[in-house]
Amino acid sequence: MQRWRGYDAAPGGWGRSVVTIGVFDGVHKGHQATIGHAVARARELGVRSVVVTFDPHPAEVVRPGSHPAVLTEPARKAELVESLGVDVLCVVPFTPEFSRLPAEAFVHDILVEHLHAALVVVGDNFRFGHRAAGDVTLLERLGRTFGFGVESAPLVAEAGTVFSSTYIRSCVDAGDVAPAAAALGRPHRLEGVVVRGDQRGRELGYPTANLLCHRHAAVPADGVYAARLVRRGQREPLAAAVSIGTNPTFSGRERRVEAYALDFSGDLYGERLALDFVAHLREQRRYDSIEPLLAQIAEDVERTRRAVG
Repeated sequence: MQRWRGYDAAPGGWGRSVVTIGVFDGVHKGHQATIGHAVARARELGVRSVVVTFDPHPAEVVRPGSHPAVLTEPARKAELVESLGVDVLCVVPFTPEFSRLPAEAFVHDILVEHLHAALVVVGDNFRFGHRAAGDVTLLERLGRTFGFGVESAPLVAEAGTVFSSTYIRSCVDAGDVAPAAAALGRPHRLEGVVVRGDQRGRELGYPTANLLCHRHAAVPADGVYAARLVRRGQREPLAAAVSIGTNPTFSGRERRVEAYALDFSGDLYGERLALDFVAHLREQRRYDSIEPLLAQIAEDVERTRRAVG
C-alpha cells in the first residue's frame, strides 16, 4: 500500500480511482464495510482504491480542545487499512485553512483534479466541506457534473446498535471492552511506552509495566482487565492482568495503566507495547492491608489466564 501525505502527493499520470473518505478512527466494522466496498468496486473497474483520511482529527481544528479519545493511532490505522487491500492511504493535513474549503472546492480539488475519481464510496451520514455543508445529495450532483459516480454504504448495526466511533468510545470509557471489541471486530488496543513507576508491583511479587500513553488515547475506565500484551517483533502475545486507576490502596493520585505480564520475567523498560483488552474483571478497590490485596491480585491473575486462554 502506498502512503501519501496530502492529496497533492498523487503522482503525475495518476489514472482513475475509487475513493472513500472519512476519519475512520477505529477502523470498526462499519468502516471495514465501507472500505471493503470501495476496494471491491476498484477491482471490478480495474482501477486503484484510495482511502482519504485526516490528521489531526477535524474536531480539534474546528473546535479546539474538543479532540475525541483516539481509538487507533495513525500507524495502527494505516496497518488496519492496508489489511483491507487498499492501494493508497492518503492522509490530508487538516489545517484551519483546509477546514474553510467550500464543499464544491473540496470535491474539485481532491476528487477531480488530484485523485481522478471514477467512483466515490461514502457512508450514509457523510458530510464534507466548510461547516460540513456538503452531504451525499450534493456529492451526487457534483458527481454528475464532473463525471464520477457515488455509492453510499449503509451503516452497520447488530441487535439495533449502529456501530460508530462515538459508540465504541463510550464503551471503552465505561470499561465495556467486550461490546467495544464486538463493534471493532477485534479487541480495543491501547499503546504506550514502558516507563519507570513506583516499583511497588515488583515489591509485591507482581512487577508491572507502567505504560505512558498518548494524551488523547482512549483509555478504558478505572478497573482491572484481562488483556493480551503485544511486543514488537514477537509473534506470540503475552497474557496480562492490567490495572487502570490511581492505586487507591496506596493513596495514589496519578492515573496509571499498569500491566503484569503472566509467565514473563524480562525487562520491558523503554519498549513500546500494545495491550489488547479482552475482558473487564472488576472495579478498582481499596484494601486496608497487603494480605487481601495480594489474594485479590492472585485471583485476578488466574481469571486473566482463563479469559485470555
